[in-house]
Amino acid sequence: MSTKNNLNDQWMERILRSLEGLEYGSLNITVHDSQITQIERVEKYRYPLEKSNTVKGRNYASPQEK
Repeated sequence: MSTKNNLNDQWMERILRSLEGLEYGSLNITVHDSQITQIERVEKYRYPLEKSNTVKGRNYASPQEK
């Protein structure tokens, strides 16, 4: 039973380490035959949107500018 607890502790540590610093994204844990086989971390970066009148390289005037 001790070996099983050590294994669970190892996986919990790996999962917690994968979550460290993750601000936006996901953690996917793959299980086969009741055992964790893979931890996949997908990190996304969010950038503030800047308003622009440019669409595909062309400048368009807003309704107020016409």
